[in-house]
Amino acid sequence: MSDFEGKVAIVTGAGNGLGRSHALAFAERGAKVVVNDLGGSVHGDGASDAADEVVAEIKAAGGEAIANKASVSDRDGAKSIIDDALAAFGTIDIVVNNAGILRDKSFKNMSLDEFDLVIDVHLRGSAYVTSFAWPTMYEKNWGRVVLTSSTSGIFGNFGQVNYAAAKMAMLGMMNALAIEGAGHNIRVNCLAPGAATRMTASVPGSTIDMSNPPAEMSPGLVTPAVLFMCSEDAPSANTIHASGGRYSRSQTYTNEGISLGAEATFEEMMDDIEKVTDMSAAEPFDPLARRRR
Repeated sequence: MSDFEGKVAIVTGAGNGLGRSHALAFAERGAKVVVNDLGGSVHGDGASDAADEVVAEIKAAGGEAIANKASVSDRDGAKSIIDDALAAFGTIDIVVNNAGILRDKSFKNMSLDEFDLVIDVHLRGSAYVTSFAWPTMYEKNWGRVVLTSSTSGIFGNFGQVNYAAAKMAMLGMMNALAIEGAGHNIRVNCLAPGAATRMTASVPGSTIDMSNPPAEMSPGLVTPAVLFMCSEDAPSANTIHASGGRYSRSQTYTNEGISLGAEATFEEMMDDIEKVTDMSAAEPFDPLARRRR
């Protein structure tokens, strides 16, 4: 039996691209799916029936799904996603925070409104949806949460300060939620995907032709990582990269550094600055190894 048989999965931004692929994969494996999508453009403008189309596709294949067209960046809208899931299916097991927009510009040309809009959808939207789903998972002692990060956040990318800030924030949210959820079997992980989608095609310098996207960059090649992070034996506090059929993990490393005590000065630190900055003997940091109940 599939790990997902009878589970209730919410996938935000599931009308196209990665989210659609995730939603179809969960439904194919027996999950009941809430397909959330405002149906707007990659810049967050407009609306459409994209969520309905994915639901129709799932039902045509014999699966169960409902549509929700709320914006995750609106608190009431985010709550409606959870309310609809509970009303239709009675519980929530899995939340995949996938919804996102882009407002790419170099930082000197980026307005604060453009910064805020991206933060609102990616960071606040993920926090809102997860927050409303968390009590159900906490009470039932079972839950899986995926936060969608990006190499643009983890490693940086020109022209995406707003997006990078939001995507790196996913790692901080993951680490803290993984600690808080550990005692209730709630496992929280980050996905760093790479695929040919409307969003990636809109990034300045992209050569992706969405009329004929490369098969090796199919969103379907990312989805196995999401299924892994939502399975019965899922890890927690892991950042998994998935792109073009390649899967890997990145992690924070820390070195031993130096200890100069309460009377430390700049000059003393500089005397041993190589020990402060040397990462040759650094070790991976596991937030769950230091969790507090």
